[in-house]
Order: sequence, then structure tokens, then C-alpha cells
Amino acid sequence: MGRAEARRARQGSARRTEPKDKKSGIRRFFTWKKLLGAFLGVCLLGILGFIGLYLYVDIPKGNSAAKLQSNVFKYADGKVMARVGDVNRETVPLDRIPKDVQRTFVAAENKSFYDDSGVDLKGTLRGVLNTLRGQGKQGGSTITQQYVKNYYLSQEQTVSRKLQEIVISLKVDQKFKKDAILAGYINTSYYGRGAYGIQAAAQAYYGKDVEKLTVSEGAYLASLLQAPSQYDISTATPAGKKRVKERWAYTLDNMVEMKWLSAADRAKQTFVNPKPPKPLPGLSGQTSYLVKQAKQELFAQGVDETEFEAGGWTVTLGIDKKKQQALEKSVKHKLSDDLDPKKRKVDADAQLGATSVDPKSGHIVAMYGGDGPPKHYTNNATRSDYQPASTFKPLILASAMENNEVTQDGNPITPNTIYDGRNRRPVVGGDIGFAPPNEDEHTYGKISVQTAMNNSVNAVFAQMGADVGLEEIKKTAVSLGMDGSKIDTKPAMTLGTMGASPLQMAGVYATLDNHGKKVTPTLVKKAVHPVNGVETEVPLKDPIGDQVLSRRTADTLTSVLTGVVSDGTASEAVRNTAYEAAGKTGTSDDNKSAWFVGYTPKLVTAVGMFGESPKGGAQVSLKGTGGGGRVNGGGYPARVWADYTESALGGDAGAEFDLDTDLGAAIPSTPPPTPSDTPSTSPTPSDKPSQTPSGTPSSPSGRPTDTASGKPSDPATPSDPGSSPPGGEDGGENGGNTEKPPGGGADVGNKPNSFTDFN
Repeated sequence: MGRAEARRARQGSARRTEPKDKKSGIRRFFTWKKLLGAFLGVCLLGILGFIGLYLYVDIPKGNSAAKLQSNVFKYADGKVMARVGDVNRETVPLDRIPKDVQRTFVAAENKSFYDDSGVDLKGTLRGVLNTLRGQGKQGGSTITQQYVKNYYLSQEQTVSRKLQEIVISLKVDQKFKKDAILAGYINTSYYGRGAYGIQAAAQAYYGKDVEKLTVSEGAYLASLLQAPSQYDISTATPAGKKRVKERWAYTLDNMVEMKWLSAADRAKQTFVNPKPPKPLPGLSGQTSYLVKQAKQELFAQGVDETEFEAGGWTVTLGIDKKKQQALEKSVKHKLSDDLDPKKRKVDADAQLGATSVDPKSGHIVAMYGGDGPPKHYTNNATRSDYQPASTFKPLILASAMENNEVTQDGNPITPNTIYDGRNRRPVVGGDIGFAPPNEDEHTYGKISVQTAMNNSVNAVFAQMGADVGLEEIKKTAVSLGMDGSKIDTKPAMTLGTMGASPLQMAGVYATLDNHGKKVTPTLVKKAVHPVNGVETEVPLKDPIGDQVLSRRTADTLTSVLTGVVSDGTASEAVRNTAYEAAGKTGTSDDNKSAWFVGYTPKLVTAVGMFGESPKGGAQVSLKGTGGGGRVNGGGYPARVWADYTESALGGDAGAEFDLDTDLGAAIPSTPPPTPSDTPSTSPTPSDKPSQTPSGTPSSPSGRPTDTASGKPSDPATPSDPGSSPPGGEDGGENGGNTEKPPGGGADVGNKPNSFTDFN
């Protein structure tokens, strides 16, 4: 072997023993092919994982918080009376939202909404990365994603929730139409001021319903969603005010770009500051009574209480806001201003309740229940634990005429029928002995039923009760709307000893005013709630029912009751008013309640005043209230009624009753008979409980004009048998706040055999 070959051999051996190049090995491991393969593998795994997640995750049920709504109660004119519920939200269908206002939300939040698949992948990825970096809440979501977050998920910011949001958004976009998604978004979003959903926001910021929003107002509400508290003009910093106005302008500019708003219309838009924030209308004062009564009506008609309390209902009441305010003012001016509990303890016992009804529609237009919580929780307008007293007497005459009943002498009972009005006269023909006192022990001779009604003569109606039959009277009372379970068929019922509420008595007298067609006073006019996204109206019973009295009977009673106003126990309070009226007063035993139920051709109002101890709620006497004597129906109740009715009627005060009758005080008197027409023998007074009608025409006041047939049977009786006793029914001047009338007479309120009612 030569030297050259030996050298080559040594070099080859060295190369064989030299270690491999490490760098070249790493390059071989990270080749571009392997990197691409790994990337594709990861992508495949991600896709497979997403497919698995998509298949695994279903659209969940909406979370309970997103479904919570307030119930909205409105006046008859549509203005909001109260919002009741834990969440101030009122879901509305999309067709109630003006089209331009709908578009402001798309222009502000997601211009590609109508074309996208429900997810903005780029924006979502950015949000996920920012979340991983701990940078908090980030935008970039579509309207669909925001709706999913509001309605189906929570507001937490985690990667897992964000992935859920993406999957559910894709499925929601496939399952629902874009309009349904937009409606859900607008109705579930929070706008600040405690308002969830656009309807609540429209009221909170502009004091109007969503239908009346302008495009400029819609653009502001859409702009709020980015930062509700920072963008509320009333509380925003200067920087916040600047930013929200910029976003408002941005929204309108986008609408022009999307060809939803012309450039000319855009130029006309001006930013109008919303109204200052106000507390949500809630349950205070009379509103608390009205809302509670409305709910009771709905539940009684089959509305499920649990479903109702879940929210979303809009309930329109028949309450006329002006009449409601007028009633509250009348109570204050005619009663409350007279009361001074610090000076007179009895003044703290005085409670008043009233119900005012439109007799043609049957809807309650005003209601007064008391001082309101927390001072007084019981609704005095609906309570039925006090006696209605003499306001029940017209029902006795109604039953007599409707059933063609006759007196003990066999004479038909009409307003002209003559009865014996002697004080404590024993009732004849009854199963139980009964001899009630007249008010202030006043005695009358032979008087007409009309005069007895004017002056509320107990002796006459006690006897008429026996003539008609207590069971028949009860049937009539129940048919007119009174609670039969509270009517005990004993002689004292003729004096109104059962329990009744102003609400019930308003219905009874409204039926008379409505010519005998049954009126059931009803507070709720309309109730609407969403069913599968569609506003559905609940069918409600018609407040106007069947004919329960003949028109002739009802109209005769109205005619008779005009005499109580023009010449009877309510005349001091009501006679000089500018409207035609009828009604009846009542004062119960021991002066625990006092009433006036009156009506005009267009309005029926029952006013009850009750003595209730502030401690324990026991029934107590009203005697001495306001610094006077006995409180009676012709006093405070009639004054409140007259003041309210005049204000409530306003320019409508001139209406006249349309009566189909030839009887009663409202019917002009006929000329007295000539001597040739006079019977040869005059009726002779006797001890019988009733007399054959004298046949003598009555004056408009209902007083007989034949003094011979009405000769007093008691020296204390006035020479005119039809005249009122001194002081009238209520025992005092001006409707009576003195204990005894000027003409004397014992105060029998505490006598053990004094059954009840003195007017």
C-alpha cells in the first residue's frame, strides 16, 4: 500500500467515527411537512370536538330571570297606573315596535344581522383571547349571541360559556326567524333605570308606550345598551354624554348606509334629552286597593294566580283618572279636613269607602278604599261587614211592585199606597213580633209610601216587609247583587241589618238606573298576556247582565228616590246641585255606619262611612265625629257624594232620567179631584197596619194632598201627615250633626229594643 492510499484510508476511518450533526437531526424532525400535518391534525381534532359539542349541546330553556316580567295596570285611557313585580319588564311583540325603531338596534349593534349565521367568529375569537388574558368583558358579539346570553345563559365571562354561546347561537339562528331573535333581544336587554325590555325603557326614559317612539328616541335606546348607566344623560359624566351622542349619531348614520333612512331625514334628526328618572309607579294609596281588587276579579274569572304572578300581563281598568282624582279630593275636602284625631279621639275611628260606577257599561270609574297602606289595609269600598241600613229600603218596595204584592187590606203596594207611620207600631201579619222605633221616636199618621221613603219611616217598611214576605225580599236583593249569605230573613232585615259593601250597593242602584238590567260593578276592562309570543286577550264576563227587574219597577223606584234628594233626608246636601239625582240615605244602629247611595242618569256612587277602632278594628260609634252629634247619611256621606258627582259630571250634568212610569216624586202631580169625583165616603183610619190607597194624587214630593185621609193619630204628629219630622231623617240641621232634632224626641240609639237604622 502506498502512502497516498494509507492517507485516504485514515481519512475515511475518521469520517466514520465522527459524531452525527445534531442540528441536522432537529431539522429533519421539524420539517414543514410534519408541522403542516400537526396543524391539520389539531384542526381536525378541533373540528371533531366542535362537532361533538354541537351535537351534545341543545338549545336550553330560557333562564327564569330572563322570563320575569312586571304586571302593568293601566287607567281606562291607557296611561300606566302601576307596575307590579320584581323585574320591571313588559315583553311586547315586534309588531308593536315601529319598524324604524327596530332598525336602530340592528344599525347600532350588528349591521350584518339579517345575513349572518348568528355568530361573528372573528369578534368571538377576539373575545375569547381577551378573556384568557384576563381583560374582562369584551364586545364583538352579534345580536343573536347577545340574545342567547341574555335569555339562555348567564353573564359570566369564561371560555366554556363563550363556546356554549357560539353553539347555541348557531342553533338558534337555524331554528328561529330573524324577527323572532330581534324581538327577543330587544325585550331581554337591560336599558338602565331598572328597565328590562324596550317597553319598560320607553316608559322609563320618555314616559310613553313603545308604539309612540320616534326613530331618534329609538336610536338613543339602542345606544344605551352598550353602557346603560354611563350613557343615561341624566346621570352621565360629560365624557359619557359625549360618547352616547356620538353613538346615537353613529347609529343613524348606519341607517343611512343601510338605506333605512334617507339623508334628508337623517339631517332632520335632533337629539332629544329623555325625561329625568322617576320612581317606578307602585302600590301606594288608592292604587294598592285598585290593584288588589283587579287581581281578585281576574282570579274569580279563572285566571291562574301562579301564571299571573309570573308577570307579563297588561290589565286595563275602567278607572277614569280624572274621576278618581275628583273622588279623592271630595273625601279630603268634605270629610278629612274636618277630622282632628289629636283633638277628638273619635275622629281617628272614621273610615270612608266609595264606589262609583257607569250604569251603562258597568265599569267602576272611581273607587276610594281609605287611607291606604300602611295606615289602613282594608279596602272600605269592598268590605261588607257593616250594615247598609236604610239604603236597603228601596229593595223592599222593588220586591213589592215586581211581585204585585198587596197590603193586609188587599190593596196594591205602590208609591201612593197609604201606611200607618206611628212610632213603634207593632207589625201585623209577621211570624215574629216586631215594633221598630222611627228615627228619634218620631210618629206619623197615615202617610204615603213616597213620604215614608223620603223620611225613611221604619214603621212603614217594617210592615211592608211582612206584606211582601221576607223570603221574597231576599230573592229580590240577591238578584240585584247583594250577598244572600249575609241576609237573615228576620223582621229586622227590613231595616238593613245585613252586611253589605259600597261596591254591592253601587251595583244595586246601578241596576235601578239601568232600567232593571243587572249591573255587576267591574273594575277590569281588559286583560292581555303573551301566549307563545302572541298577545292574547282573556275573555271577561260582561258587567251588564239580564233584566232582573221590569223597567216599570226600576223606573218607579228611581222616580221615588228623587224625592229623597229633593224633599227628604238628603235634601240639605244634594238638593241645590246642578244635576238631576235620586238616592237614599242610611244610618245604622248605634251610629256605626252612615250611607248615601245616589245616582244621576250617567253615574252611580255609593258612599259608606264606618266607625272602626284603630286598635283591633272593632266596630264603634261615629257619634261626635267632626265635632258634631250623630253622623248620618245626609251628612258627610251625602256631602262627599254631591261634591264628587258635580266634579265628575262636569259639563255632563244636564242629563235627565228617562223614566217609564207614572208614579213617584219625579212625576208631576195631577189636579185634585173635583167634588163630583170625590167618593161619598172617606176612608176611615183604623188600627190595621195598612190602608186602602186614598186615591188622592200625590204632590211631586210624594206627600198626600188630602189632609182628611191623613189625619194624625198622635198629638205629636205635625198637622201635615206628609211633612218631614223636625230635623229630617238624620236628626239635625244641615243633614244632622246634632244628637237630637230641634223638635225634641229621644235619642234611642242605645235603647235595648232599638233594632237598627234611623234613616
